Amino acid sequence: MNNMGFFSQIKAGLQKTRNSLMSRMEGLLARNAFDDTFYEELEEILIGADVGVETTLLLVEKLRAKVQEERVRDGDRVMGLLKELILEILGRETAPLQLDGAKPAVILVLGVNGVGKTTTIGKLAGQFREENKKVLLAAGDTFRAAAGEQLQIWAERSGSELVKHQQGADPAAVIFDAVSAAVSRGYDVVLCDTAGRLHNKANLMAELKKIHKVVEKALPGAPHEVLLVLDATTGQNALAQAQVFHEATPLTGLVLTKLDGTAKGGIVIAIAQKLQVPVKYVGVGEGIDDLLPFNPAEYVEGLFAAQA
Repeated sequence: MNNMGFFSQIKAGLQKTRNSLMSRMEGLLARNAFDDTFYEELEEILIGADVGVETTLLLVEKLRAKVQEERVRDGDRVMGLLKELILEILGRETAPLQLDGAKPAVILVLGVNGVGKTTTIGKLAGQFREENKKVLLAAGDTFRAAAGEQLQIWAERSGSELVKHQQGADPAAVIFDAVSAAVSRGYDVVLCDTAGRLHNKANLMAELKKIHKVVEKALPGAPHEVLLVLDATTGQNALAQAQVFHEATPLTGLVLTKLDGTAKGGIVIAIAQKLQVPVKYVGVGEGIDDLLPFNPAEYVEGLFAAQA
């Protein structure tokens, strides 16, 4: 088990974003001149970190109003106000999984191919197994060659069981069988992989509605969580994906992977502002312990930590 705290890991994971952001922010704030030029440059810096145009304009407008209202003349105080405004978007508290004591708890995991969806499921399985929970994985991504095999490896690595059908089978049927088996055999958690192709929106909606329906049929009240996995390195494209999935099925949480591999770590803020869906986990590495429950306050501190 990795003993590094969230702040240490998120600070390390955000290094690329922070280097890009703070190399310019520190010089800008040191001027202590909060005029139109300051706010224009701040907009450029935030957009460069993929906070997004809409979210950036909202933040800068609110910051300008607060600076004027409080007659702030100090760069550190301006930075403090900016952090507070970002926390208003992200929420101040962590957002744990809401499993409501369900047995089994059913978690649908969505996301396009290549974002780290199957790996995320494996890491979650490992965390549940560390809590001595009995875990069943459902290989519902039946279209992608080797998806079932990849999930099999994670099942073996984490000590979980796996339900899978042959390639090309109906994903909803796989998930129905898995949830039914979990109910009858007393499993604690079912983690369901789903198809990773972002078809046209109509096909996506139809497939996700079908999966919802069969899960509800197998276990009334399920699914208990619907998590969307996004690749932070894709920046605004991740936001576009999130909007499509959120229209297709109500999401309960987001997982942002590869946060350590991007200078676009500000995308967390853009997505939270646009969707009003909490970020529940972030991935900052390849190890099984590198999927971290998201802590908004420590993320913001890690994003704006002073340059070493």
